[in-house]
Amino acid sequence: MRRIVIGLLAVALLGGGLVSGACTSANQTPGASQLVPADANAPAKNSAAPPPPVATAGATDVAPATRSVTVREIVVPAGTSLPIVLDTTVGSETSRVEEGVQAHVARPVPVNAVAVLPEGSRVSGVVTDATPAGKVKGRAHVAMRFTTLVPRGGEERYQIRTTAISRVAPATKKKDALEIGAPAAGGAIIGGLLGGKKGAAIGAATGGGAGTAVVLSTRGKEVQVPKGTALTVKLSEPITVRVRG
Repeated sequence: MRRIVIGLLAVALLGGGLVSGACTSANQTPGASQLVPADANAPAKNSAAPPPPVATAGATDVAPATRSVTVREIVVPAGTSLPIVLDTTVGSETSRVEEGVQAHVARPVPVNAVAVLPEGSRVSGVVTDATPAGKVKGRAHVAMRFTTLVPRGGEERYQIRTTAISRVAPATKKKDALEIGAPAAGGAIIGGLLGGKKGAAIGAATGGGAGTAVVLSTRGKEVQVPKGTALTVKLSEPITVRVRG
């Protein structure tokens, strides 16, 4: 009987402990070992860094390659011909001494296979002579000389000396002789009809005097070198020209 009572007490005590442990487990708060759902917006740890941007062909921060430009000095020797075209009209009756004259190079001027003076290079100078035709004698004449050269595409100005270009009006002696002789012949015919040989001599002298008067009152031909005229001048002295490229 005594053993039965002790067994019942043991069973009672064991049942109470189990109930207490169950309650304690039910009321326990989550510990550090429990899983917590991760934040979807949080950055992942140990993630790889993004790759650096790759420069494209059209990127503005890429410096373009610079092209080096070489400059050489080339001597254009004396006697070199410069083919030019006048941009200014020069005339014996219209121009004045020391008046400016403009022209341009008609085609490239080479030195040792290098075009030292490109087509379109500018040349300028002055009128050195402008003499109108005279009434009694002396034909009209003009002359010009170029003193400055500016190669096309450059800023340099070179002082040059060239041969002079001159033009003279054509002679009018034959025309003058005809103008004098025609009135004389006409006067001789009229004088012969009126008074024979003596009348012809008098008429010829009178007619010749009239023809001479006409010649003395008429100027000769003027001379003009118009704009657009192609000319060739030669350098009297060498010049040193800077050539790029």
